[in-house]
Amino acid sequence: MDNTGNAFHWGPANPHPLSRMHTELVWDGKYDEFGNRREVDIAVYAMPMQRIETVDEPRQRAAAEGNLELFEKQLGGRKRDDFRNRLIWGDNKLVMASLLKEFKGCIDLIYIDPPFDVGWDFTMDVPIGDGNETVYKDQSCLEMVAFKDMWGKGADSYQHMVFERLSLMKELLRDTGSIFVHCDYRVNHYLHAMLDDLFDGNIRNEIIWCYTGPGSPGMSQYNRKHDNIYWYSVKAKGFKFCEDQIRIAHHEKTQANFRSGLSGSGFIGDNYDLPQGKIPEDWWEMAIAARYPVDGIRRTGYATEKPWPLIERIIKTCTEEGDLVADFFGGSGVTGAVAERLGRRWIVSDLGRYAIHSTRKRLIELQGELHRGGEPYRSFDVYNLGRYER
Repeated sequence: MDNTGNAFHWGPANPHPLSRMHTELVWDGKYDEFGNRREVDIAVYAMPMQRIETVDEPRQRAAAEGNLELFEKQLGGRKRDDFRNRLIWGDNKLVMASLLKEFKGCIDLIYIDPPFDVGWDFTMDVPIGDGNETVYKDQSCLEMVAFKDMWGKGADSYQHMVFERLSLMKELLRDTGSIFVHCDYRVNHYLHAMLDDLFDGNIRNEIIWCYTGPGSPGMSQYNRKHDNIYWYSVKAKGFKFCEDQIRIAHHEKTQANFRSGLSGSGFIGDNYDLPQGKIPEDWWEMAIAARYPVDGIRRTGYATEKPWPLIERIIKTCTEEGDLVADFFGGSGVTGAVAERLGRRWIVSDLGRYAIHSTRKRLIELQGELHRGGEPYRSFDVYNLGRYER
């Protein structure tokens, strides 16, 4: 019955609202009380950033030793352009809203490794010295309040938290840009549907990162040893794909089969040549971040730290030297470090004080290493959003 008491009939002339709905992921908070989709109100969240310091470790060391003039003379053309990278402490929703005025449509690649809906206990054991001893690090009040709010309604809160942030990331990306979202079995089904919605189905790959491990004693399922990484582009065409930077050698069996084909029936053709290298498959078998130095690279102590080769391949996939890379769940800072090593500009942010300190330390060490090797580097600025204590 309608509000006048007359019989109400659904049909071709009066279709039921559900008949006009498309398949989509819905969570508590996606729509308001009137059925309107909630938009991210950017103006409410934009805040002025406070620059805490500019870090140029080799230059500062030379100044402290009284060798600044010699340093400037030796530097020559080895220092990259005047763009200063940014390390920002704060809630990434506020960080991104504050970056939009300057960087809207300017970022070439975003990689994020958000929490996998595992709750909000961000305590950890932090290694000290040579790593044989650890100190227990409790979560800060900022982390506790922020993450408790994010998971206040369980999966609904998680999905709404990620949706708002992904919406802002899309605003920051260039038309030729891409985003890589790292997740696992707990949230990959949510994120896949959400990314399809936000990026108009422009999925390039679902990448499976697989690794090995001993497993837990008494476990009653197959050893969970893979993560999912979704690669989406802003546009269906015209996105940047730097295939020459990521080619790998053909497997020895492929080469043997190719040679066999040439020497046998000749069906491949006498003038055909096996291409130099191939684009990798969408499953990547890479070891987890090493606890002890590998090629001079050592993990910082984060349980979720990702290996250098994984991030290196992602950055090489969609960027060239001088392009801008961002990671708004910065963690141990490996994205910024790899970007710096590869000559990309970068923006990294994180909510945790320990993450910012770890990233800062890692990048200072990398600056020194690059300078000692006669390689170019950039300075970086450390920011907060004013409301956070230093």
